[in-house]
Amino acid sequence: MRGLVNKIVSVVLLMSLVVVGSTGCKRKKKRAQDEPAGLATMLQAADPRAATQLLRGFHDVESGAWRWTAKSFAVTLHPPAGASVKGATLVLKFVFPEISLQKLGPITISAKVGSEQLAPETVDSAGDKSYSREVPASALKEDAVTVEFMLDKAIPPGTQDIRELGIIMNMVGFEAKQ
Repeated sequence: MRGLVNKIVSVVLLMSLVVVGSTGCKRKKKRAQDEPAGLATMLQAADPRAATQLLRGFHDVESGAWRWTAKSFAVTLHPPAGASVKGATLVLKFVFPEISLQKLGPITISAKVGSEQLAPETVDSAGDKSYSREVPASALKEDAVTVEFMLDKAIPPGTQDIRELGIIMNMVGFEAKQ
């Protein structure tokens, strides 16, 4: 009888070691490439997760896809891998509406990444547009980088819309350099 009890105790101990070993030694799963790890490198205007990185000058999401900006607007972005050595490309995809062109004429957009001023660009036609500028590695040394955009003019608040209206932003972010 005693031998049977010892065998049962041994089996129970062995099973408990197997269970503890299999649950206690799990490795952490690697984060999937598309899982956010804090700040994003690229922001879609309608993505609710982007709201925390839109610092100022953005209006609410409209039509589930885009946001109006004010004359001045800013975001915080995470530079892509290798940007602190290679630099990156800042990309802003937006729409310059026909109504804005009629009211304002051509507009000039410029950006500043940290303390690095980027070259301006004048937009003189309505439609889908893209502002794209190379950003030097020296401006991308931190994990969180503030990007400030400035328009030379915007539609002022009025009776039909109480908001200052700049451009319609669809996407903003950094693209890695190869």
